[in-house]
Amino acid sequence: MKEEDKSKLIEVFKGSLWEAQLVKSLLGNNDIESTLKDGMVVNVVLPDTAIDVAVLVNEANYETAMEVVRAYEKKEEGD
Repeated sequence: MKEEDKSKLIEVFKGSLWEAQLVKSLLGNNDIESTLKDGMVVNVVLPDTAIDVAVLVNEANYETAMEVVRAYEKKEEGD
């Protein structure tokens, strides 16, 4: 993400590393840039399930990103 956008990042999802990476990919498929918070620490120090990882998006993309996240969560609940 662009340097000037970092002050406007908002969390849209928190979960295991693999779930966060999946959500990040889904957001990317919808042309929404995102970043992971705490992902590097989890990768290097702890197993994938040890700490939740947050997915952050620019404030301007929040509503659209939440639609993607809600659709993912609804599908997960249905399985």
